[in-house]
Amino acid sequence: MKIAVDAMGGDLAPEAIVRGALRAAEEDGTSILLVGDEAAIAAEMSRFQVKTPNVEVVHSDEVVGMDEPAITPLRKKRRSSVRICGELVKAGKAHAMVTAGNTGAAMITAKVIIGAIEGVDRPSLAAVFPSRGGRTVVLDVGANVDTRPSHLRQFAVMGHFYAQEILGTVAPRVGLLSIGTEANKGSDLTKEVFKVMQTTGLNFVGNVEGRDVFNGTLDVVVCDGFVGNVLLKSAESFAKFMEEMMVEELKRSWRSRIGAYLAKPAFRHFLKRIDYTEYGAAPLLGINGGCFIGHGSSNSKAIQNAIRRAVEFSVAQVHTKIRDKVAELHAQEKRLLHEANRVEVSVS
Repeated sequence: MKIAVDAMGGDLAPEAIVRGALRAAEEDGTSILLVGDEAAIAAEMSRFQVKTPNVEVVHSDEVVGMDEPAITPLRKKRRSSVRICGELVKAGKAHAMVTAGNTGAAMITAKVIIGAIEGVDRPSLAAVFPSRGGRTVVLDVGANVDTRPSHLRQFAVMGHFYAQEILGTVAPRVGLLSIGTEANKGSDLTKEVFKVMQTTGLNFVGNVEGRDVFNGTLDVVVCDGFVGNVLLKSAESFAKFMEEMMVEELKRSWRSRIGAYLAKPAFRHFLKRIDYTEYGAAPLLGINGGCFIGHGSSNSKAIQNAIRRAVEFSVAQVHTKIRDKVAELHAQEKRLLHEANRVEVSVS
C-alpha cells in the first residue's frame, strides 16, 4: 500500500509529519509519498538519519494555512501539498492520503479532487471514541452541519462498514443520537431519521443518548455534524481534564505518591486508552479512496498511527463496500417509488 502524506499540514509540520512518516516506512514497511517543499523535507530526513527505499518525495510549491478558506486549494493554491495528495489518490498513485492540515481544505479536496462515491450526497467525518466495550465510531463529527434524513442514513452505512472492517466488529450495533431512547423523542430531524434508519437493513438498535457512546452498548453512533463536533470537542477536553486532575491528586501527599507508583502500569494503560494519538486521525468516509484528517497538533506518533489506519482502510477496501451498499439502498428506493406510482395509477 502507498500512502500520500501532507508533509506541510499541521502545527508541527514538517518535523513531526516527516518523523511519523519515516517511522511508518521503517517500522511498518509502508510505502510513503511525502508531499511538500522538497528542501524542507530533505532537511528533516537528514536530521533523523533514516534511510529507507519506501519513501519518495513529491515536491509542492504551496501550503494551505490553517486559517485560510477551505476553497483555497481549488481556487488559489492549486500546487498546495494537500491538493497534490488528493491528486495522487485520484490518479491511483496512492491508495489514501493523510493530513494534519486545514480540515476544511482537506475535506473539499477529497470531495472534489478524489471525488465522492456515487449516491453519497455528503461525505462524513468519523471519530473513534474509547468505550467500555472497546471503541465506538461516531459520525458525523464536523463535516456536515445541516443534514437531511437521507444523509444520516448514509452515515449509518459508512459507520457500519468502518466498524466492521477496521475495528473488527462482526455485526455493528448502530444507534441514532437523541435526547431519549423512545422513538418519539428528539427533534423533527431525529424523528424522521428514526424512520429511514429502519430501512437500511443494518443492525439498528434505535435512539441512544450521549452516555451510550462510552458505555459499550453500541458500535456506531449517528448524528449531524453540529452535534457530533460538540460531542467530540467536549470528550477530548474532558479526557485532558481527567488526566490533569488525576496527576494533581496523585501528587497531593506522600501516601498518594506511593499509590501512584504502585498503580503506574494501570495509570499508563488508562492514559493510552484516552490518547487520541493512539488512533491517529479521523477518516472522511464516502469518497473514492482513503482520506484521513488528523489534529492540527498531531505529533509523530499520531501521524504514524494515522498512516496505519489509512493502510487498514485501503486493504479492506472500505470505500468499495460503502459504494455497493449505497447503490443497493438507492435501488431499493427506486423500486419502492415505482411500486407507489403503480398503486397511485391503478387507484386513479
